[in-house]
Amino acid sequence: MTILNNKLTKFIWHILPDPLRYYINLKLRCDRSIPPGWVGFGDLRRLTPLGTNFGHDRGKPIDRFYIENFLASNSSDIKGRVLEFANDTYTQTYGKDKVTNSDVLNLTKEENPATTIVADISSAPHIPSNQFDCIICTQTLQYIYDVNEAISTLYRILKPGGVLLVTVPAISQLDILYPDQFFWKFSSASAGLLFGEYFPDDKVEICRYGNILTAIGFLQGLALHELTEKELNYQDDIYELIITIKATKNL
Repeated sequence: MTILNNKLTKFIWHILPDPLRYYINLKLRCDRSIPPGWVGFGDLRRLTPLGTNFGHDRGKPIDRFYIENFLASNSSDIKGRVLEFANDTYTQTYGKDKVTNSDVLNLTKEENPATTIVADISSAPHIPSNQFDCIICTQTLQYIYDVNEAISTLYRILKPGGVLLVTVPAISQLDILYPDQFFWKFSSASAGLLFGEYFPDDKVEICRYGNILTAIGFLQGLALHELTEKELNYQDDIYELIITIKATKNL
């Protein structure tokens, strides 16, 4: 910024409120060319995040915006016999009266008394094949080391014509409760290859969501309500925060 070329103007620049500084930058069309040393970090100039629980301690996590919009846009596929991991919250929210049978899968019954299937899907031969019209698997595959076998199981237990709805993290902190069990972060490219090993290419839909602001906000532990809908909806393909996969099994 050529007009800010001495110590006084630099001092004034840093004491300006953030909205005014942003407005000046916007007017001067130099948002992407702020000289080194002029960037105002504000509350983000810190070595520890604002929260370490994905935003839960401040409200609803930012990634839920993309996850829930994905499920809402595919709610017509959440029907018949539906399997969901951990609990059946999304099954009931988006499937409603289209669901005839709701199953919940966990590693142990103790994790949720409503569990109907106890299994590790990377090795689950006891789950019969061709059982489910829809499987909802959100933010789960990162905790499974043998992710290929997990996807193989998901494919096997789907009915022909059944739909698998998956979300996985791309940019994320580790889970503070299970840091040694958080094995993977994905990209749209890796997700396409992984699911393409089991589902036909024309039956796999991969989408990516996020931008630099949502990525920073999520890593800092900000909550959904602290960003605007316009900020959340802006898409920058090189900052993938969440990857969604919709895969359909051939009839």
